[in-house]
Amino acid sequence: MSVAFTKEDSAETAAETILPDRVVSPHPNLVTEAGLKALEMQLQLAREACAVANALEDVNERRRLSAGPLRDIRYFVERIRTAQLMPHPPANGIVAFGSLVTFSREDGRTQRFRIVGEDEADPARGSMSYVSPIARVLMGKVAGDLVSFGGQEIEIIDVA
Repeated sequence: MSVAFTKEDSAETAAETILPDRVVSPHPNLVTEAGLKALEMQLQLAREACAVANALEDVNERRRLSAGPLRDIRYFVERIRTAQLMPHPPANGIVAFGSLVTFSREDGRTQRFRIVGEDEADPARGSMSYVSPIARVLMGKVAGDLVSFGGQEIEIIDVA
C-alpha cells in the first residue's frame, strides 16, 4: 500500500512498522524443560512489550514500538506450538539430546556442552544445538570414543 493512503509521517515510518517474520527452523523443535520455559517467558515478555507500546497515544510511535514485539509474539507462539518436550537423557553414558558432553580436542582444549534445542543453544554459556555439526557427530557415542570433526580428532571424556 502506498504511504499516501496511510497516516504515517513517511515511508521510513511505515517501513519500521512492518518487520519480516523471524525465520523458523525446518528442523523438529526439540526442547528441554528449561528450553520450553524460556520460550514461554520470552513470549510473556514480548506480550508485555506490546502492551506497553499499545498504551501510547501517538499512532506512529505505537506502531513503531509494537512492530518488534508483534513479530516476536508470532515467532514464540509458533515455537511453543511446535515444541516437542524431550525426556531427560538416559543415564547409560550414550550421548543424546540433553546430555552434558565433555570432550578434548587435539590442540589440548577441553570443552563441555549440553546438547539442547535450537532456541536454547548458547555456546558461550555451554550449550549447543542438537542440529549443530559437532552435536551430530557426538550423538550416539560414549566416553572414550574418538570422532573426527573439522579435520581433527575429538575424544569424548565424559557423558552426563
